[in-house]
Amino acid sequence: MSQLREEEFIIEPTGNLFNFKEIWHYRELFYFFTWRDIKIKYKQTMLGFLWAILQPLLMMTIFTLFFGRALNIPSQNLPYPVYVFSGLLIWNIFSTGLSNAANSMVNNASIIKKIYFPRLIVPVSSILVALFDFLMALILFMSILIFYQQPVSWTIIFYWPFAMLLSVIATLGLGSWLAALNVKYRDFRYVIPFLIQVLFFLTPVIYPITLLKYPMLQYALATSPMYVAVEFFRLPLTGSLPNLDLVWISLGSNIVFLLIGLIYFRKTEDFFADIA
Repeated sequence: MSQLREEEFIIEPTGNLFNFKEIWHYRELFYFFTWRDIKIKYKQTMLGFLWAILQPLLMMTIFTLFFGRALNIPSQNLPYPVYVFSGLLIWNIFSTGLSNAANSMVNNASIIKKIYFPRLIVPVSSILVALFDFLMALILFMSILIFYQQPVSWTIIFYWPFAMLLSVIATLGLGSWLAALNVKYRDFRYVIPFLIQVLFFLTPVIYPITLLKYPMLQYALATSPMYVAVEFFRLPLTGSLPNLDLVWISLGSNIVFLLIGLIYFRKTEDFFADIA
């Protein structure tokens, strides 16, 4: 009798930090996770996708009443509703994406424990959900520009997709880092909302950074990875370049957080299935 030989196959991630070939092989999962999360988010809601528009609209109204009119905060020669909505629009990619990505590994623990696929797909898909909300709110933003007759420099309109890319990079860096930390230390689920709120007020979303008269404070706020994204998104509206020193500081912060987040995520993802 021929003796059967048993073979054991171990499916495990490769040792590369950026294995784009493997991620591309599992590219269908981006659609699966993203569309699933979108349907879950708006399932059994009366207004559905309209919530993606109503949230920034209500925030714009509140900030216009209390900051634009009561405190008379300058807005770089833009109507304050246009100024604040443009900041909120790009900021919401970061805030929503960061919250989703930070909790994504814990929320998908049942899938992670069963099969192997590049774990980075999970937080990236969570960020793509935030991009969907952004595109929905972008329609309202165009209507606001028309209502206030705000001119747009179409020759530099490429800054809008560039700002979107920078916001995704900023979200991916911090989001992957917090996602990995949240798996091991569940305390971070309580830290994340507070962190997002602090970063909101430390990023010039509802006020210009020139409002601060001390250069050192401006440099400190420019370390926010979202500073450059917000400024670049407003550039076709204002037509004036921001301080290049502050731009480089924010870009450097963006890259540093991205590397820290991806490296930490990659070094700890082997243990996700055990402790998720």
